[in-house]
Amino acid sequence: MKYDKNIYEGIFINRLNRFNALVKLNNEEIVVHVPNTGRCREILREGVKVFLREELNPARKTKYDLIAAMKGDMLINIDSQIPNKVVNEALMTGKISPLKKYCKINKEKTFGKSRFDFKLSTEDEKEIYYLEVKGVTLEENGHCRFPDAPTERGRKHILELIEAKNQGYGAGVLFLIQLEDVKVFSPNDITDKKFAEALKLAKENFVDILAYNCKVYKDGIEIKEPISVIL
Repeated sequence: MKYDKNIYEGIFINRLNRFNALVKLNNEEIVVHVPNTGRCREILREGVKVFLREELNPARKTKYDLIAAMKGDMLINIDSQIPNKVVNEALMTGKISPLKKYCKINKEKTFGKSRFDFKLSTEDEKEIYYLEVKGVTLEENGHCRFPDAPTERGRKHILELIEAKNQGYGAGVLFLIQLEDVKVFSPNDITDKKFAEALKLAKENFVDILAYNCKVYKDGIEIKEPISVIL
């Protein structure tokens, strides 16, 4: 998936709050939007190279979105709005092998009290599958974890997937790793023990736990291959 807007390189200075950061672009310090409410502390450090997407919307307070950053030699996409688009593209092209039989793709459909990212179905609509997508940016020595900040909403999604499975539907959560060089994924039980417990409970109830890494470019990102999941 390629961004259809101009991309510029800048230098990260500091994060002002959850939504904004200070970046140096063309020797000028500017405020940019950060489309990720996670902490990203191990990524957004003073002096790192970042990539900005130009937003040509005069109604916006900021002209750029900070979509990616370098962590050493590794490029990480931190745009929380992009995982669903990447997964949608992968579903349409059959790149997610366990879900290839579902040819009908509907976005943001409600089940119970939750709105899931995708409702998938077979051609005859006899089989229905609810899929939730979570973008992952937290990495250490090739080991990725989610979340990097507590998420009660994320835990509720997992519990609702269990209910969908118990009612006879297919159900799964796909963790999209927004970087390439990773080996394994695990829930972050240090940051959010309740989420980790919910994910383990989901596995016990036969909810699919999928994790895929990505090939990341400064102007795009695409799904690559499945990686190991250790709960």
